[in-house]
Amino acid sequence: MGERRNTTLIGRWANGPCYAVAVVGKIAYFGNGGYLEIVDFSNPADPVELGKVLTPSVVQGVAVTGNYAYVAEGWDGLRIIDISNPSSPREVGFFDTRGCATAVAVSGSYAYVAYYELYGDKHGLRDKYGLRIIDISNPSSPREVGDLDTRGWPSAVAVSGSYAYVACDEPDGDKHGLRIIDISDPSSPREVGDLHTGGSAEPVVVSGSYAYVADAFRGLRIIDISNPSSPRGVGYFDTGGYAEPVAVSGSYAYVADAFDRLRIIDISNPASPKEVGYFDTGGYAGVAVSGSYAYVRDHEDRLHVIDISNPSAPKEVGYFDTRTGGYAYGVAVSGSYACVADGNHGLRIIDISNPSSPREVGYFDTGGSAEAVAVSGSYAYVAYDTPYDDKHGLCIIDISNPSSPREVGYFGTGSRTRAVAVSGGYAYLAADEHGLRIIDISDPSSPKEVGYFDTGGYAHGVAVSGSYAYVADLDDGLRIIDISNPSRPRQVGCFRTGGEAYGVAVGGTYAYVADGYRGLRIIRVSNASRPRQVGHFRTGGWAHGVAVSGSYAYVADYGDGLRIIDISNPSRPREVGYFDTGHLAEGVAVSGSYAYVADGDDGLYIIRNDLPTSVKDNVAPNSLGWLQRLLHSIRTMRIPLIRQPLSHSMFPSSRMLSL
Repeated sequence: MGERRNTTLIGRWANGPCYAVAVVGKIAYFGNGGYLEIVDFSNPADPVELGKVLTPSVVQGVAVTGNYAYVAEGWDGLRIIDISNPSSPREVGFFDTRGCATAVAVSGSYAYVAYYELYGDKHGLRDKYGLRIIDISNPSSPREVGDLDTRGWPSAVAVSGSYAYVACDEPDGDKHGLRIIDISDPSSPREVGDLHTGGSAEPVVVSGSYAYVADAFRGLRIIDISNPSSPRGVGYFDTGGYAEPVAVSGSYAYVADAFDRLRIIDISNPASPKEVGYFDTGGYAGVAVSGSYAYVRDHEDRLHVIDISNPSAPKEVGYFDTRTGGYAYGVAVSGSYACVADGNHGLRIIDISNPSSPREVGYFDTGGSAEAVAVSGSYAYVAYDTPYDDKHGLCIIDISNPSSPREVGYFGTGSRTRAVAVSGGYAYLAADEHGLRIIDISDPSSPKEVGYFDTGGYAHGVAVSGSYAYVADLDDGLRIIDISNPSRPRQVGCFRTGGEAYGVAVGGTYAYVADGYRGLRIIRVSNASRPRQVGHFRTGGWAHGVAVSGSYAYVADYGDGLRIIDISNPSRPREVGYFDTGHLAEGVAVSGSYAYVADGDDGLYIIRNDLPTSVKDNVAPNSLGWLQRLLHSIRTMRIPLIRQPLSHSMFPSSRMLSL
């Protein structure tokens, strides 16, 4: 993150998912999107936040030893944080892993970083998976001493003695397992053993002669590693759901099951593990253990402290409200506030009156995944989706008091709602296979549908200008709908963009289409019945969202961050600026010289366009990407779309287990 041209990063609200937690004694270190937070649990009933530090992108993994935290930061490599003063943690060292750092373990003077990278050769785009060994004897100047190809996507790494244990997936997706690496000579690591687990090997913990692997739907696998060259499965426990993080302490394994609960497994007889207790977390969880306590992270933004002194009767003794973020899909700006559609974490209201220090002032739980937002007057209109109970639609939220937003109305669409635009007394919804829905919002407490148009494709983005709605219809390109009579919308024009139309903005007589891998399309719409392309710019990433202000189009280009395109000559658009964000740029809004980028796991970026601008306030409609359609391209993106939920390591040299 941070490569830029003609742009300046002004501020970040970096709340996002928690993918990593480590505990040393009574101190917990956990990721919150781009933040590493430090909390003292000496009194479990009254935990105290000691400090936090903003990292370049999303915290993927963390290991703590001595006065330092070692953070795996995806494409931003390994960051070394001095935590000797927990109230003021600071970065003191950095190592460019030349790929996406997914997990980290530390032993002695070395950090072991699991990574993958993309590179091109004469055969095209290729990927590489591996383990980098970094000498950290001088934390301010880490250096690589060894590297090994793991032959599969590494999701976790643990170190014990002279061996590193890497949990990974095969590139072809049908073989997953444990790799055992001899690291006795750090400059020349070599694989000495492997075992296919049959599931999706994610976290791994080593204790004594056994490795414990959380193997997704295949539960907990116990592997005898007494002979590293010939590991063998000796025990198995079906957790009943999706086993992800695992921690081991003494004779017990603690498995966080995504669909169920924390399972406490007696492993005194590895060949016959048995459950002795459980704690209902209310959903997905992660776990770390220190002393008599398990620290459990759940879906409700809480880090629970569970007394496990009696494994058969675990009980909660305290919790810390982490208030982590979700996945920032979209953003709308109004006055001194930015409203962020934050996925499963609802609507977040951010005070941007001081752009260098944005702060959250309000939150509303939409009850589903908030995927797009528009603001008009005192109301935020949120498109949201709840796939598990088939609830989809528009949520209308009164934001007149930003610190206390409240729902005043709701309209169900019956299908996933991808985007929303508001004009006059109507909300226009891009409702996927259900096309364009027109909702009368003159009475926000009682929205009602007055019109509908089947676009024939998958409506993903929408913008309104005058008497027309412009719909980004994915494979079917741009649809132009006459909405002069909202109860009888009709198509008057269409243009096949050739890519995948995700988002659209309109300025003057032009429509600007974010066309996926085809970049930005500029289409003249002065004659709505005969739209024609006048310009095109290949952005290099995957154009998801677009906003227009003055002479510039701002493109949320997914893995390639924010791109600024000069459109003063629509027939010859050219890139004049960019900023490489930390995760996946999904949506963008513009106000004055500032671009507000919804960046997936990495929250909200506030980026200044350092080129001359002539428009003070022109916030264009934001847009939403469609993750599911991109799964086939996961290997070509800068960041994996499906994160391994919590990286996990074991550190024999300290009293710590890391999620």
